[in-house]
Amino acid sequence: MKKAKKANGIIDLRLYVAGQTPRSLAAISNLKQICNEHLAGQYRIEVIDLLKNPTLAQDHQILAIPTLVRQLPTPIRKIIGDLSDTQRVLIGLDIRESGGRPVSKAKGA
Repeated sequence: MKKAKKANGIIDLRLYVAGQTPRSLAAISNLKQICNEHLAGQYRIEVIDLLKNPTLAQDHQILAIPTLVRQLPTPIRKIIGDLSDTQRVLIGLDIRESGGRPVSKAKGA
């Protein structure tokens, strides 16, 4: 299966949370760890607190929290939960093959 190409080499992620709950804090921490280990400098994270702006939940079609949304590259992908299952997150973000192998980086990079 052909992998989506990253726009400008950046993966644009939005993490929707509801305040400073343990699940929200765990999702933020887990996402940062995953990105640091697997996307080194190739990502942008925006954390959106739905308690501060609840209308965004309906506008962005967020049905559960925490929810991670990969905006770019397309297609948009959503992952619900605290992101503690690293393998599931990597597959969901299309960063890792379903067989567990990392997606090959471009040669010469």
